[in-house]
Amino acid sequence: MEHFDYLNSGKYTDSVSPTVIEFAQKNSADTRGEIAKSVALYYAVRDGFQYNPYKIDLRPEAMTASHLLTRNHGYCIEKANLLAAAARALGIPSRLGFANVRNHIGVEKLVEVLKTDVLVFHGYAELYLEGKWVKATPAFNKELCEKLNVAPLEFNGREDSLFQQYDHAGNQYMEYLHDYGTFADVPRELFIRELKKYYPHLFEND
Repeated sequence: MEHFDYLNSGKYTDSVSPTVIEFAQKNSADTRGEIAKSVALYYAVRDGFQYNPYKIDLRPEAMTASHLLTRNHGYCIEKANLLAAAARALGIPSRLGFANVRNHIGVEKLVEVLKTDVLVFHGYAELYLEGKWVKATPAFNKELCEKLNVAPLEFNGREDSLFQQYDHAGNQYMEYLHDYGTFADVPRELFIRELKKYYPHLFEND
């Protein structure tokens, strides 16, 4: 697909939603140029929604970018999807990337729930800026990073912003294990299949 093919609204990356358009315009109103607007949107998503991997709603209507705007928390896919949708609402091509990662820090509670330290289908966004795709990961809000003693991910619109491999003390923080590639919209069915594959116990009563 050419980069301009990633401007269309999707079923989940619903960039034509009035609330998504309002969010995009409001948070980029004081900026000029696609780089500055993208950076403004990144920080609005990163710090405007607390990272919460414990409240995942797999209903189709709950996985839209516009649905995240009804609350103040979300997990990585939801936050990346909102960033992508908001970028498209401003005419900036965007797509979604997914990977399995091993998190080494601050995940005791999550490991207890998932029964593994592998986080399946971690989501990030890619924006097409100045003739190239740039990765942006708005999952972990600044407040959470401070609690984990990890520098929050910054984004300048020109360089990839992915989870850092090490924390301030030099301990390994994030390890990328598998790349699913990029998608124009959230691949909900694939996401659910992978969740069931890696975390079957979470679906025993559903």
